[in-house]
Amino acid sequence: MTDKLPKTFEQKLARIDAIVKELEGGTVELQRATELFKEGKLLARDCEALLKSAQEQIDEAMAEPPSGSDDAGAAAAPELEDELPF
Repeated sequence: MTDKLPKTFEQKLARIDAIVKELEGGTVELQRATELFKEGKLLARDCEALLKSAQEQIDEAMAEPPSGSDDAGAAAAPELEDELPF
């Protein structure tokens, strides 16, 4: 594996891309190919966890009621519905 592990999602994804290209080159010895595969699998697992965390944060943000929301705001919502640009 590399000495300096990628830290960000983008760095991890770039490293996975580099690993795939190296493996697809067809000139990698078996031992090196095995090491690259293990590294790629670990990075893919990390990326999946980061994506899951980001999705959870987005879901939480979408689920939060708008600030100042109460029963009066909910009752007024149908009146504003026609005025919304979307």
